[in-house]
Amino acid sequence: MELRAYLPEDAAATLAVFRRAIRVTAAGDYTPAQIEAWASDDIDGGDWAARRLASATVVAVAEGRVVGFSDVDDSGCIDMLFVDPAVARRGVASRLLESLGDGPRSVHASRTARPFFERHGFVVVAEGRPITRGVELVNYVMERPAVGNSGSVPGDGPSPADPDDDSPHRT
Repeated sequence: MELRAYLPEDAAATLAVFRRAIRVTAAGDYTPAQIEAWASDDIDGGDWAARRLASATVVAVAEGRVVGFSDVDDSGCIDMLFVDPAVARRGVASRLLESLGDGPRSVHASRTARPFFERHGFVVVAEGRPITRGVELVNYVMERPAVGNSGSVPGDGPSPADPDDDSPHRT
């Protein structure tokens, strides 16, 4: 698997990964109405592409195909981190998160992604209830404490029980 910077021609592939991750991976944690609002077919491809270009977006490519992506917004918040369900639990999300470095300290994680981020040192500081296309979702505002004097972040590294959980997170 290769990690590289997002290219304009990645727009359709990243949008497809986003939709599949929500419709498959997150389906057990959200209602059908919430899934449809979140991964709507009405998402504008041009707006999607512009957002990815405006952010520090990294894509994961395996066998010539985009299988995941992540990005950080201007405030340093992880805006998106999604992995295609076909390659879930193979370390793709962990590699994407690692590629972002120590800078990002916050994320709005879905119910599905919360355990993944907790294993990587993030803690819940608030519950969110964003409205997406008129439908209320549930997510968690999570923050990662700065690295302490020990040089490690609490919970950093893979979980022995589930080392390669690759969950979508953002609403």
